[in-house]
Amino acid sequence: MKKRQLRKRGLGVLKIVFTCMLIAMFNSAVAQDNKQVVRIAKIEIDPAQVENYKAAVKEIGEASLKNEPGVLMLFSVADKIKPNRVTVMEVYADSAAYEAHRQTVHFKKYKELTKNMVISLELAEVDPIFAGIKPGALNK
Repeated sequence: MKKRQLRKRGLGVLKIVFTCMLIAMFNSAVAQDNKQVVRIAKIEIDPAQVENYKAAVKEIGEASLKNEPGVLMLFSVADKIKPNRVTVMEVYADSAAYEAHRQTVHFKKYKELTKNMVISLELAEVDPIFAGIKPGALNK
């Protein structure tokens, strides 16, 4: 039973990540030369710090989308069973946009604020394979 729950939860995270990729790529239609940088971060947070971490993620997300034209999409989700496990999907226009993001004041503030909250961090750069979204799907 527990194995089934773990498998189901893992598939749920994959569905969310795939949906994020679809959303991010919809507006840009996966450029022919695909210079975009798409990253997935799997983060384990100190359970006592989850709410503080969520606030920090929201703050950096809002600042990044508002102030950085090269940040195309940020999507953060917490596992329903273990809310201290967070998955973040990031899409940048290109590698220069990603590097510029890492040099911003708000990114450095986020790293400083969360350095004692994060237990583990796994980063993966991924290649989009397909992107699409039904018109109006986000308005429901």
